Amino acid sequence: MKTRGIHMQDMVEAEGAVGIVGLGTFGEALLSMVAATGRPVVGVDHDPDAITRVEQRLKHKGSEKTGEARSCVLTTDATALADVAVVVEAVAEDPTAKREVLRRLRQCCPLGTPIVTTASSLPLFPLTIASGCPDRIAGLRMLRPPATGRHAEVVRTSLTSDEAADAAKRLATAIGLELTVLGQSTSESAARLVYPYLNRAVAMVAEGFASARDIDTAMRLGCGLPSGPLELIDELGVDKVHNYLESHWHRTGQEAFRPVPLLTSMLRRGLLGRKSGQGFHGYDGQGRPDVLTPEPPAPTDLSSAERLIDHVGVVGSGTMARGIAEVCATSGLRVTLVARSTNKARSATTAIEASLVKAVRRGRITPAQKAAACAALTTADDVSALSVCDVVIEAVAENLQTKRDVFAQLGAVCRPGAILATTTSSLSVAACTAPAGRLGETLGLHFFNPAPVMQLVELVRTPDTTDRVLDVGRAFCAGLGKLPVACPDRAGFIVNRLLFPYLADAVRLLDDATLDLGALDTAVQGGFGHPMGPFTLLDSIGLDVSLAILERLHAEFPEAGCEPPAVLRELVSEGYLGRKTGRGLRRA
Repeated sequence: MKTRGIHMQDMVEAEGAVGIVGLGTFGEALLSMVAATGRPVVGVDHDPDAITRVEQRLKHKGSEKTGEARSCVLTTDATALADVAVVVEAVAEDPTAKREVLRRLRQCCPLGTPIVTTASSLPLFPLTIASGCPDRIAGLRMLRPPATGRHAEVVRTSLTSDEAADAAKRLATAIGLELTVLGQSTSESAARLVYPYLNRAVAMVAEGFASARDIDTAMRLGCGLPSGPLELIDELGVDKVHNYLESHWHRTGQEAFRPVPLLTSMLRRGLLGRKSGQGFHGYDGQGRPDVLTPEPPAPTDLSSAERLIDHVGVVGSGTMARGIAEVCATSGLRVTLVARSTNKARSATTAIEASLVKAVRRGRITPAQKAAACAALTTADDVSALSVCDVVIEAVAENLQTKRDVFAQLGAVCRPGAILATTTSSLSVAACTAPAGRLGETLGLHFFNPAPVMQLVELVRTPDTTDRVLDVGRAFCAGLGKLPVACPDRAGFIVNRLLFPYLADAVRLLDDATLDLGALDTAVQGGFGHPMGPFTLLDSIGLDVSLAILERLHAEFPEAGCEPPAVLRELVSEGYLGRKTGRGLRRA
């Protein structure tokens, strides 16, 4: 028997030991959480490399937390489980593998030992029957690898004993999991939404559209997700994600589930993510990212005489235009905001000043910064006021012709060398800015709303944008305390191109008569850590806005799953627009 750690004799004398079978992403996380409580734990895996990997990480943890590493036994021999109080099966999400392991556990564990399976997408009842001891088996369903505070559900069948279910609940609670109700069908629906989204992110990397780091940063900051899609794949395991996608592709024939070849290549090369030390990101010996996803920089004092941008023009008077003007003014820049009329310009000034008052109350800026920002801001109703600006940012309605009309005017009045930017979220930057006649000096600066709070800016380069303009744009964003992520000029950029096919998939699930919208929202929130479920998010964005973005995405990417669902069109046509009308996918 190949065993590492403390002597087995010491372990068998301890009461309440926990066995973990399968030391992949889920199993290793569970083992570490049990060890952190001081409870003895036996980790079993057939792969010696897995034993070595976990042993090295535990040794490091043991040097930081006294006793944690010493409470573990790691072995390739399942007979080491002979005296554990409860055993957790955490092998790959494959029915054949799980059935085989559960049968072996019946043989090597004493009669009556509770067995907890981590099966999340597989039906529990057939697994328990195949084990030969259905009364001893309970499920612990998790959609992401376990961590303190994450959601999990204890699942039982009609044959599960109270003792087995109670053992699973006590273990989950003891290691810091938050028990909730996910439901198998609802959990499966949540996974059917999230895994194609992950696959699309891989495709984005494979085509060279954006880097894994920029994609993850964009989705974390733009959507408030706990981790980006490539980070989540590394956390789940490239093998687990690939196997899930491939299984569903063969079963359904849906192209959204066909694994991107890059994912298959990584699987073959053993680049499995965090557990192997290399995936879409690199990880050190303790499974920590070698390079952390960057945090937005602190706003810089842009009042230096050496700066490239001193005077910013903003065209528009709506929420986004006002927010951008406020951010620039509080960063020490002179700002000229141009509205369509004197009244709109005056209203914009009033709104910005009110927002600055709130920022002072919340401690985001000082009274002196507020006074300086107000002094730096001027408004006008004629674009000729922008003639001396270093950069002009268009933030009018999301309508192509309206934006083109603005840029035709900007091309006529702005000084040579001025950078012209559009804040479009889904239109072609090149199409919006072309009438200015300054191809190399234009780019997209997609701020997220509300601009004073959101830290992400999608920095969009057209085929003609020069390196100098892109570099100045990047420095400008960083000076505002924003984190720019670069991408080419394609509809949706990064965030919308990944977000809206996912939302469209959610609407398509409404064809299932058994679907509970609230339960699915809860499963996505609790199981994957999203700040809100897809239906709540759709109502928040607005169904009409979502429909318009999907139509643009579908026009450019007809095979990418962006075709608006028929029911979404019907809802919009009947005035069910979401939170703003008090009714959408649900009543407000």
